Amino acid sequence: MDLSVDIGSICLPNPVGVASGTFGFGEEYKELYNLSKLGAVFTKAVTPEPRDGNDPPRLVETPSGLINSIGLANVGLERFLSEKVPELENAGCPVILNVGGANEDDYVTVVERTTEVEAVTGYEINISCPNVKKGGLAFGTDPLIVEKLTARLKQITTKPIIMKLTPNVTDIGDIAKAAEAGGADAVSCINTVRGMVIDIERQKPVLKAVSGGLSGPAIRPIGIACVYRCSQTIKIPVIGLGGIMNAQDAIQYLLAGASAVQIGTGNFIDPFIPLKVLEGITAYMKRFEMKSIKDFHNRF
Repeated sequence: MDLSVDIGSICLPNPVGVASGTFGFGEEYKELYNLSKLGAVFTKAVTPEPRDGNDPPRLVETPSGLINSIGLANVGLERFLSEKVPELENAGCPVILNVGGANEDDYVTVVERTTEVEAVTGYEINISCPNVKKGGLAFGTDPLIVEKLTARLKQITTKPIIMKLTPNVTDIGDIAKAAEAGGADAVSCINTVRGMVIDIERQKPVLKAVSGGLSGPAIRPIGIACVYRCSQTIKIPVIGLGGIMNAQDAIQYLLAGASAVQIGTGNFIDPFIPLKVLEGITAYMKRFEMKSIKDFHNRF
């Protein structure tokens, strides 16, 4: 049985990774288990400058989900290089650096400065960030911008580029095609779904930023549908995430066409979910006599 997954020049040892923003840079979790058991660590987003993020409150639980408006709070590029990279050098699994920005130049800066860093295996480009030059719209809602940004990043690094897609569009397939046309090695889908909670006693939104991104089991059916749409539209690998809490959830994503998956909000509930999911996928493959992850595809 071959559990490995190829993403561009990267060979993930298995299909189960941990999603950006829910695992930090792995420091806390490596006290619980050996990170080499993971397929990949998708780091917290890094931007050129440090960001404090949005004012609190910036988290609120919902039925079967969690809404966050963290605002890309992070230590910034310089502290990432000096403080985080030494830790990531001993991760024992591929490290995919999640990159955020307010404009195209921000993404380029982070990738240029880290492309020679051995601890960084590849990049996941968060294109759900506001594009200041386009009036606050998200990068990921405009196919032309997605293709242009992808192509620009591919010119400055030989490491794999994974474009992380937003579901807040009319047709995610169009965005996936734009990423592929720009030279992306894979796409991750989905990012969070726009959501909002109102405190009816205060008669105000719970989140200081008014709305935020909904994650967790509530969005899993959306994520699976988006993965299926993308896998039917593009030829590059699709990485599925959104609401995976157990092996059954992950297997749905794989059957929908995902080559790999990421565990996000589930890490907050049970940090061992990624390992349990991997065990469940392995057992499922044995039961159906599957030899590789590709055997999940084209089942229906």
